[in-house]
Amino acid sequence: MNANLHPRLRQVSAAILLAALGSPAMAEEEVLPEYTFMDAIKTGKNLTSFRLRYEYVDQDGLQPATFANGSPNPTANQALDNANAMTMRSLVGWQTAPYHNWSFAAQLTNVSKLQDDFNDGTNPVRVNGASNESDKINYAKVVDPDYTDVNQLFVDWTGIKNTKVRLGRQIVNLDNVRFIGDIAFRQNTQVFDGLSILNKSIPDTEIFYAHFDRVRQIFTTHRSGDLDILNTRYRISPTEFLVGYAYLSDFDNLGFGNAWFGTGTANYAASQSNKTFGVRLDGTHPFTPNYRAHYTAEYAKQDNYRGGDSRIDAHYYKLGGGFGIDNFNMRVDQELLSSNNNTFAFQTPFGTNHLFQGWVDKFLVTPREGIKDTFVTATYRYGDFLFFADYHVIDSDNDFYTVGSGTNRNGSRYGTEWNAAVTWNIDKNWMTKFEYGKFSEGDQFGLGPNTTSNAAGTRGRFRDTEKLWLTAMYTF
Repeated sequence: MNANLHPRLRQVSAAILLAALGSPAMAEEEVLPEYTFMDAIKTGKNLTSFRLRYEYVDQDGLQPATFANGSPNPTANQALDNANAMTMRSLVGWQTAPYHNWSFAAQLTNVSKLQDDFNDGTNPVRVNGASNESDKINYAKVVDPDYTDVNQLFVDWTGIKNTKVRLGRQIVNLDNVRFIGDIAFRQNTQVFDGLSILNKSIPDTEIFYAHFDRVRQIFTTHRSGDLDILNTRYRISPTEFLVGYAYLSDFDNLGFGNAWFGTGTANYAASQSNKTFGVRLDGTHPFTPNYRAHYTAEYAKQDNYRGGDSRIDAHYYKLGGGFGIDNFNMRVDQELLSSNNNTFAFQTPFGTNHLFQGWVDKFLVTPREGIKDTFVTATYRYGDFLFFADYHVIDSDNDFYTVGSGTNRNGSRYGTEWNAAVTWNIDKNWMTKFEYGKFSEGDQFGLGPNTTSNAAGTRGRFRDTEKLWLTAMYTF
């Protein structure tokens, strides 16, 4: 029996051995399906989202004068009507997965007005940083014009290790988006046309360089010029960073001439080209899994560049810190955008300025007297809910004229503002948000002396304003 069994075992063992030896040979001969461009499309990234928003604005103030056939609009100097804006933003797009180191992305945007009781600010002529939709001038402003365009259209190349080159229309957000951002809060985002390079070859370091020759602003206006960006970010720890940056802007006109330099044709035509160099230390230092400290120290200098107006000479700082315990965080900060003797103040024309000096957007352009904003912020996360609140005391860097003050600069308090929000992340696709902001006027800001009889100066005031937003967003 054993004699008969052993040969069979040898036969079985030989068969298993031949099968084992034969398997690699068969695998080598097997032809794997080629990864095609269609596969790259199928496995790409969805860039599609839909955002429905209701915005309400109650703003003290008077309707500005408009002129027809040489006569002022009879409704001028009447109180502004409250704005009620219901808008839908649709972003539809796709980015392919890399294929032979190349990736392609295209995204369309459409903003549609569902309730049109607001002034969308689409008049391209901007005086003192303001514009008005001519047939809605009686309403408070909500800068969400209806619009359809290519939002992003770019190609990525990753043929060099640790490097990504992107060419085309693109969204850019750097650091806390104070200087470079897409202004994502508004329904029409800010996008840049040109070339960007991101390199991560040096350990713990990201170097971002970009050259853009066109920017589309949230007013849907396209501006041409040259913007060079260099941003170097060093990771001290997983949550702490040291950043150095240079932003060189050669744009004769970004649409804010009067607001930057003062009233008058000469100021409107003044070149806005400027350069900004800065350094930022920012982070959160954990002491235990439950306790942490937050801190920020940042400084930047802004000067004229390539024929820019000689008055462009100002500096910026932000200092602050706070603490976190479990899901609660609180901090106190001060941000200064300085004034050059009341002739120019530090500007951030490519930043997401909605996030700074409060959400009511009184200071999207820095007044020539500068801004010193001291504020406290608190957040609390509970499950899928995030609660937010802050309070701002907003002063000038240099004293300003007040309405009726004659030739005396005796004002320094623009006002105060508080904001609150609740965000509910329902699931990975759905988000809803409630936001509220209230700005209360301090000293009555005037654009120049003797503003009691100066209608333009009276309109310079930063008047009491309340805003409310309800947002629902679905992201694929």
